[in-house]
Amino acid sequence: MIREELARLGTWEERHRRLVGRLLVVLLATLVVDVLGTVLIYAFERHVANGDIHNMFDAFFFTTVQLLTVSSQIRNPLTTWGRIVDIALEIWAVIVVAGSAGAIASFFQSADS
Repeated sequence: MIREELARLGTWEERHRRLVGRLLVVLLATLVVDVLGTVLIYAFERHVANGDIHNMFDAFFFTTVQLLTVSSQIRNPLTTWGRIVDIALEIWAVIVVAGSAGAIASFFQSADS
């Protein structure tokens, strides 16, 4: 049984290529969202009094953490437009994470059938 499972792990089928391709598309799209979100958060939040975003790295850190965890040690945006960008980042993160997890679960479910 272990030998069969190891042999199965070593195979590379068309469905593997499709899964990797889809995950790469999600990764690239998320990188684009990260860059756009960084620029927008920086533009909207850099001059806010009592804000935590003072430079491009702060904006990049905030945006990336929002996309990866939907949480940050940096205070939430204080401007209306910054909050709108933050909501869009969080929606993207939830949809992409849930969608990617579902795709991977579906991939393994169909492999066992």
